[in-house]
Amino acid sequence: MRKFILMIAVAFIMIASIKVTSAEASENTTWLNTASLDKGIVSVSYEVKANVKTKVMIAKGDNKYTYNMTASKKVEQFPLQLGNGDYTVSVLENTEGNKYKVVNKETVKLNLANNSVIYLNSVQNVAWTSSSLAIVKAKELTKNSKSDNEKVRAIYDYIINNIKYDYDLAANISTDYLPSIDKTLSTKKDICYGYSSLFAAMLRSVGVPTKLVMGDTEYVSVYHAWNEVFLNGKWVIIDTTVDAGLKKSNKKFDLIKDASKYSAAKQY
Repeated sequence: MRKFILMIAVAFIMIASIKVTSAEASENTTWLNTASLDKGIVSVSYEVKANVKTKVMIAKGDNKYTYNMTASKKVEQFPLQLGNGDYTVSVLENTEGNKYKVVNKETVKLNLANNSVIYLNSVQNVAWTSSSLAIVKAKELTKNSKSDNEKVRAIYDYIINNIKYDYDLAANISTDYLPSIDKTLSTKKDICYGYSSLFAAMLRSVGVPTKLVMGDTEYVSVYHAWNEVFLNGKWVIIDTTVDAGLKKSNKKFDLIKDASKYSAAKQY
């Protein structure tokens, strides 16, 4: 786990330190789809050039999120999770070292009455469709659930009882690793990032707003990923990775964690 955490931390540092040149952006407006802006997301369509690192940067004021674009995918969705207001969405191509040029750039305005809708979507690192095996499983697990609390408990119990921590993956992880919920489900193992993506996707698919969160916690000594779930009118912290480990060790644990023991750096 430590190697994974260090690599992810390095990735964040590299993202924060990339230098962007003010190269003239393309006037092509078809690369950005804002049809789902009322759901708090945008779609980016861009053909990544061979051997050219390409990123999407989404900025609001001084805050920004930067994502590696996936070469094999023509369209990817990204959340606007920094509150209502103007966002600048840019596509960046690497020129050398940590230098990038802007190839596409556009500003959009977000105006949501309820920002919890952002966390019901399929996005790059919480990717799912209605036909995903994990989503079919979520429907099966919650078919008799009468409330969001019952849905959460059913999916939570399944994950902590069936998914194990993947130490081999943690030891060989790359900084651009993205979890695959169906792979996590079929192999029954993953790192904390995969646990959290799976839990978020399954809950979102049954109508429960769920965040994937990264940061620090007192439960582990390294950088970590967990979830915040909107239940009974408030966001609560649930950590399937920690609880799967505690259950395996026959130790006591609670579904909802003490928020004071967690410090969020990023949320998706």
